[in-house]
Amino acid sequence: MALHLLDLRVPEAVQALLAEVQPQAIYHLAAQAFVPSAFQEPWDTLENNIRGQVNLFQAMLGQGLDCRVLVVSSAEIYGKTRPEDCPLTEAQPLRPTNPYSVSKVTQDLLAYQYFVSHGLPTLRARAFNHIGPGQSTRFALADFADQIATAEAGEREAVLRVGNLEAARDFTDVRDVVRAYALLMKHGTPGEAYNICSGQPYTVGSLLRQMCALSPAPLRVEVDPNRLRPVDVPLVVGDASKLRQATGWHPTFDIQQSLQDILSDARQRRKLL
Repeated sequence: MALHLLDLRVPEAVQALLAEVQPQAIYHLAAQAFVPSAFQEPWDTLENNIRGQVNLFQAMLGQGLDCRVLVVSSAEIYGKTRPEDCPLTEAQPLRPTNPYSVSKVTQDLLAYQYFVSHGLPTLRARAFNHIGPGQSTRFALADFADQIATAEAGEREAVLRVGNLEAARDFTDVRDVVRAYALLMKHGTPGEAYNICSGQPYTVGSLLRQMCALSPAPLRVEVDPNRLRPVDVPLVVGDASKLRQATGWHPTFDIQQSLQDILSDARQRRKLL
């Protein structure tokens, strides 16, 4: 497999790459996806996520490419939902609450617009929270695992710094999410949007407790105000019925397996440092 490094914000670079590669399918996941960074530098997130996708679509049109392109959106686009709105379907109104989710709304709607206006066979994957080994420690569960592994190694005190533990989210193992992407590329209907989710909410605190139970370290938890978001929706859980009907997909990794694999990955990383 060949790897190509380029800046999607540079249209000439994107055009040259597509002309060289002539792809048969495009999975578009490139984005600035860390919400705190989006609050700190909103324009960087908006420019990176929106302009890069526009350049990709324009390059496809310029090259006459008609291959399927899967645009990975986010459940963040549903924004400020109420418990009575859940489980969320693809028909839920879009109410973004941060610059990242605004950028993902735009990416999602651009995919639809280029399908309608130009006939590009775009599909939109609205992925809810996903977790698994290899995830950046900028995200909550990977960060918790790293803190636990570091404490087990005696490299820090056995105190976990955390944000809001009451938020309930719909977590799916990344390995199941990637499988959903592949199935959508093959069986999804161009122009349509599909939720990718487990349909099962867990509070962040409940998952932290399960992860701590996997460690022999005498761990203590403290809330760090710097880890709290300016806006945090209390409950987000999705409905993946449309995805299941189109592809037959369903999650295969249970939450306990995902947590064990995340912690094992964090411990292995510690050994490699």
